Amino acid sequence: MELGRINAIFRYPVKSMAGELLDVARLSWHGIEGDRRLAFRRLTDKSGFPWLTASKLPQLLLYKPFGLDSNTAELLPTHVCTPDGKEYELQSDELREELSSRYGSDVELMNLNHGIFDEACISVINLGTLHCVERESGRDVDLRRFRPNVVIETDSAEPFEEDRWVGRTLMFGEGNSGAALRVTMRDERCVMVNLDPDTAERDSEVMKTVVRMNENYAGVYGTVVRAGELSVGQVVTLGG
Repeated sequence: MELGRINAIFRYPVKSMAGELLDVARLSWHGIEGDRRLAFRRLTDKSGFPWLTASKLPQLLLYKPFGLDSNTAELLPTHVCTPDGKEYELQSDELREELSSRYGSDVELMNLNHGIFDEACISVINLGTLHCVERESGRDVDLRRFRPNVVIETDSAEPFEEDRWVGRTLMFGEGNSGAALRVTMRDERCVMVNLDPDTAERDSEVMKTVVRMNENYAGVYGTVVRAGELSVGQVVTLGG
């Protein structure tokens, strides 16, 4: 069954920092190539999730990775532009010290080839879901609040229809040889949806709306079952 088309593609090279809007991306076995391969680890945190995220430091969203490191297998950034407009090398002591100071405790940069994900290596949301949250919250809701990898504009534009994709396969492109992912679970939202991606200011009405409309679920997670290329405008089909 044809669902619709890809509306947008994002990747986030450094976990919780600003993302990149792409026209084309390679979907590998560990998600979109270059996505969340880097993260800052909180050195004093001994839990199973030691990563510094915007839920702990909202200003992290305002740091913008840039540059391309041609010495890595996947294209990763070399530098970061801070909210104050300073530019540091990604692996520099200056950046590490600034983030440690803002957070109030020491952090260090980590690079994991398989990615550093919360639940799964790729997330998908339907544009109809965003429009519903906008309408019901009375806010202009920036899509980037939801940190998706793939945004689908479905033909039905029905909000939260992603819930029915769980256990099924999303296939991208014409025929049966393109990229495909198995939808494994609904995406339960955290306070990051309340954070404005351009200012880091909070607006709790966004998450309250998702809770009220769909039990705090918006979008889905998946695992890759066939690698391939994704592109904006590409046809998306829902299989069994």
